[in-house]
Amino acid sequence: MKLYNTLSGKKEVFHPRDENKVGMYLCGPTVYDYGHLGHGRSAVAFDVIRRYLIYKGFQVTFVSNYTDVDDKMIVRAEMMKISVKDLAEKIIPAYEEDYGALGIMKSDIYTKATDHIEEMIELIRGLEENGHTYQISDGVYFDVTTFPDYGKLSKQKLDELRAGVRKDLNPEKRNHQDFVLWKFAKEGEPEWDSPWGKGRPGWHIECSAMSRKHLGDDFDIHGGGVDLMFPHHECEIAQSEAYSGKRFVKYWLHNGFIRVDNEKMSKSLGNFFTLRDIYKKFDPQVVRYLFLQTHYRSPIDFSDELLEQSANGLMRVHDFMRRLERYEDDGNDGVDDLLKEIEKRFREGMDDDFETPVALAACFDLIRWINGMIDDKSLSQAGKAATLKLVERLDSVLGIFIPTTQVSLDEEVEALIEEREKAREEKNWVRADEIRDLLLEKGIQLEDSASGTIWKKI
Repeated sequence: MKLYNTLSGKKEVFHPRDENKVGMYLCGPTVYDYGHLGHGRSAVAFDVIRRYLIYKGFQVTFVSNYTDVDDKMIVRAEMMKISVKDLAEKIIPAYEEDYGALGIMKSDIYTKATDHIEEMIELIRGLEENGHTYQISDGVYFDVTTFPDYGKLSKQKLDELRAGVRKDLNPEKRNHQDFVLWKFAKEGEPEWDSPWGKGRPGWHIECSAMSRKHLGDDFDIHGGGVDLMFPHHECEIAQSEAYSGKRFVKYWLHNGFIRVDNEKMSKSLGNFFTLRDIYKKFDPQVVRYLFLQTHYRSPIDFSDELLEQSANGLMRVHDFMRRLERYEDDGNDGVDDLLKEIEKRFREGMDDDFETPVALAACFDLIRWINGMIDDKSLSQAGKAATLKLVERLDSVLGIFIPTTQVSLDEEVEALIEEREKAREEKNWVRADEIRDLLLEKGIQLEDSASGTIWKKI
């Protein structure tokens, strides 16, 4: 299995630190507002990566965080006239609900920044003892010139970064790229005691402290959006390695942007869409399927048309599952070789830096071939059972074959479907068509096939 390591800039064969165990950390959201499509894209990308590692037999410890103290949170809480803590307690459950709707597996460990203040102070004290910090009027800073490898992740050189700066907003800083580790308290802001005085942590130190607490000084995979590569992940590396003297992370993985009208989707541009707004028009599983159609490192050009196409593609998957589950004939054709070939192609795609489009192509070939066997009734019941088992294995990674929102047919609709079946048996085609039209008005579309009538909500 190969994955693209942002640190080396190339695909590398995956060798975790411990043979069968993987430590994985994902940078989560700052919880000042509801999650948008960009958050969902990152969550799905690393959910699939995690699931595939489990599918391959690895024991994965997956840690993700919520940043629940931050400049943006302070501003938003002030606007809402509530405390930062109250804001976090309002938004975090919304993320959990929205991610759950996307089929995201729950993290093994969820962390909140405010639960790790002691660990952050410990890190800063160690950096101070190692000669990497200095103090000015507004806080304690990391001196990037004391870490020669600063820039190795984003491939930027410190001299070039200096040359691109016209004027620093804080003239007390030694270097423009120096970043704050501990911010001194301001009136009305959250604060904690520390050896340097009351204050709160800087953004970058939070993730270093949380990942170190739960995964150690050196772990396997650190994930996040490509927009976090610099400066956030770059600063994480600098402070973590300056503290421990060890390599911080072996493999750095970054998912691509979502773009709208060729611009990165962002709140500052006003072109973002919250997950819950999208869910009002489309099933969350459609959103998950949309993300899987593009390789996780590539950008996605978002549009309603793309969602419509994804809804149609997912409908085809779910229609296949209903046909397969209802199939009752017992043909003579074996499917063992076919299923082995499909799973081989699925693995080849996923082993190549998690190429979900290749994996999906294999799945759609499976659907096409098995649908053909259902049509001519050549599929055996043993073949049906084997196909269902394969689908279960593949879906443990993709999470799209089994509908997450089942349509509940009320008694009236069930009775109408039964009445129509009886009308068809009696060749009362007029009544059968009347019932079809009536169900269509209720948003239920029927599809007659050799193995019976299947329905779907439209």
